[in-house]
Amino acid sequence: MNDEINESPADGSNAVDPKLLELLVCPLTKTRLVYNASTRELLSKAAGLAFPIRNGVPLMIEDAARKLTDADLRRL
Repeated sequence: MNDEINESPADGSNAVDPKLLELLVCPLTKTRLVYNASTRELLSKAAGLAFPIRNGVPLMIEDAARKLTDADLRRL
C-alpha cells in the first residue's frame, strides 16, 4: 500500500528516510500516518492533525501540528 499522497520534491530537500516513515505512528492515537511530500507533513486522520517535517525531522508533538481541514480529510 502506498501512503504517499504526492510525489517527493524534485530537489530532495527535507527528505525523510522512507524506513523511518514506515515506523512512525501518530503520537496521540498510535494509528498510521500518511506522508504528504508536497507539504512535507505527516497526516493523522484519526487525530485530525498534520505534523510538520523540518530539516528532515518529523515534529511529532501536538503543539507543532496543525489541524486538518475538511479538504485535507477528504483527500486521505
